[in-house]
Amino acid sequence: MKVIAQIRSLSLWIFLVPLIAVNTCLIISVNYGILNNTFFSVDMIGRSEFTFPYFDGSLSISRASRFFPQYIIFKPGMIITAILLYFYWCKNNILINYFKNTNSKKNNFMIFGILSAIFLVIHSLLLGVETDIKIFKFLRRVVLLGFIVFEIIAQSMLIVNFYRLKKELNKFCYPKVLKLKILLVSFLVFVATLSVPLLIAKGNTHFKHGLEWNFFIGVILFYLLTRFLWKKNSL
Repeated sequence: MKVIAQIRSLSLWIFLVPLIAVNTCLIISVNYGILNNTFFSVDMIGRSEFTFPYFDGSLSISRASRFFPQYIIFKPGMIITAILLYFYWCKNNILINYFKNTNSKKNNFMIFGILSAIFLVIHSLLLGVETDIKIFKFLRRVVLLGFIVFEIIAQSMLIVNFYRLKKELNKFCYPKVLKLKILLVSFLVFVATLSVPLLIAKGNTHFKHGLEWNFFIGVILFYLLTRFLWKKNSL
């Protein structure tokens, strides 16, 4: 099926583009000295001593990405990811409709998926805009939270649809990979729910940053698993 081939291709790029963009920003932040005395000299606030934030949480994704020159990598990377997400959710909507024998139905997962893409674009545009206006800072946090919430809801709803259609999908996909996707989404929901009290409370900065980096990996890992979900002979 052509749509499955398109989904497999989109999912790989949705995994790779943000992974490369975010970690390139991290590398620049830690190795800022390489760019000293050049046009791409790293902003002082965007610099960091050696850190591996996935473990120590010493640096946030925002700080690593929102200053020059990191944002010229991060912003386009996130906008490209958002565009890919839009097509990914639309293609999955076509696929689910095919197996449900329905026409042009807009499934809820597609709506939430597209909303997550829109919020990612808005977050990318707002990131790096420095202001003392408190409501603007609050809006920026709400947009980021909206992206995460909508993304997790969309992933969860899509997995539920796949599970309900597992008999129809059996010859097209690998059931073990589908189970891994279910476990991943369940784990993300569990961690997000469990972390809410700590995220709301003041302090816990290193925990919050570490959670941010690892949650980011968890979210995009969903798309890497999609790449391996579908059998090549089903294309």
